[in-house]
Amino acid sequence: MDIKVLGPGCQKCKTLDTMVREVVAELNLQANIEKIEDIPQIVQYGVMLTPGLVVNGKVKASGKLPSKEELKKILAQEQ
Repeated sequence: MDIKVLGPGCQKCKTLDTMVREVVAELNLQANIEKIEDIPQIVQYGVMLTPGLVVNGKVKASGKLPSKEELKKILAQEQ
């Protein structure tokens, strides 16, 4: 699974990165997690509001911090 956390480094972006790593560990998933802070790269995904979450090339969240339960559902569906 390929996961990208999009955000320039704000607190919500950092929180999402931490939560994604926790959920991946809890669900024992094999995942490559990358934090992207470069604005032009973020915009290439069509994300205008951060934090953003991209899983396997698809934008799954943008402009809000999903709950841990929402993250679990998103990642479980993509495995």
